[in-house]
Amino acid sequence: MLEALRNRARMLGDLLRPAAKKSRTLVELRRRFSGRRRRVRLAEGRAGGVNPANVVWIFGSGRSGSTWLRRMMGEMPKHKVWEEPMVGALFGDFYSRAPKENLRSADYVMGDPIRKGWTHSVRNFVLDGAGYSNPKLKPDEYLVVKEPNGSVGAPILMEALPESRMVVLIRDPRDVVASMLDAAGEGGWHRERFGRGAVGRRALADRKPEAFVRLRTRTYMQGVGAALRAFEAHTGKKTLVRYEDLVADTPATMRRVYSDLGIPAGGADLDRVVAKHAWENVPKEEKGAGKFYRKGTPGGWREDLTPDQAALVGEMAAPVIERFYAEGKSTGS
Repeated sequence: MLEALRNRARMLGDLLRPAAKKSRTLVELRRRFSGRRRRVRLAEGRAGGVNPANVVWIFGSGRSGSTWLRRMMGEMPKHKVWEEPMVGALFGDFYSRAPKENLRSADYVMGDPIRKGWTHSVRNFVLDGAGYSNPKLKPDEYLVVKEPNGSVGAPILMEALPESRMVVLIRDPRDVVASMLDAAGEGGWHRERFGRGAVGRRALADRKPEAFVRLRTRTYMQGVGAALRAFEAHTGKKTLVRYEDLVADTPATMRRVYSDLGIPAGGADLDRVVAKHAWENVPKEEKGAGKFYRKGTPGGWREDLTPDQAALVGEMAAPVIERFYAEGKSTGS
């Protein structure tokens, strides 16, 4: 009888085995399909409606007029804005501060031997962020990325996104430093916004102005220097603009910017945004010493900096001053 039960169990197992095998196959197929569907979702999320060729980066330095330029561009038809994601600082600072022996190692996460791999990862990271930050962006719309304070990473970003377009906005470093001295001193907008933790301690711009000037000039040269290197290497659409030219003839400079970038721009639209964001339309209470909108006039450094401070900036930023601010220089020609 025991043998008979064993035979019946064996027969039942033979009958159920194909069904069990089929069930495992179905489970495996479902798992694979689920994984594929997840990868598709991730890919779609990565693109997020962001066409890399329609990403327009604004590099340069803080206090260079990038907010003004971004506001004008951001109000053009089919334009959206990604406001200072600081992704350039994230990767640029990490890479630029790495010891050389680390950069030579394939074990280092951003080592040069594995550059192809991490550059691809940077590309995905940026497009992921852009997509999630701008989920309603359409493939035919332009995404203007204001990134002056992340310009140290411009070479990496443009290498990772060679289809993207770029604007390098240059302002006289002496005016930039003068503007920051005013902003970071007691009562200045930058001190009020970002210096709240320094309770009971005078601002560095007031305590040690020469040290502050040296620090800000070094920061300027790191960012602008990296932006210019990226500009020279970039083979896609790009334009180089001086803040002084943008102030002197805003309509003509904006037309050149859009022509260089290869982006269609109607004259009526350009005239509209230029007029709306003209200096005279900034409310009086928002302009002046210590305010975000301070002067809007190039060359104010002659009154704002001491001779020693001006000489210090002139020495540290000599490559930029000699290239862009020698007598009669202009990038608009």
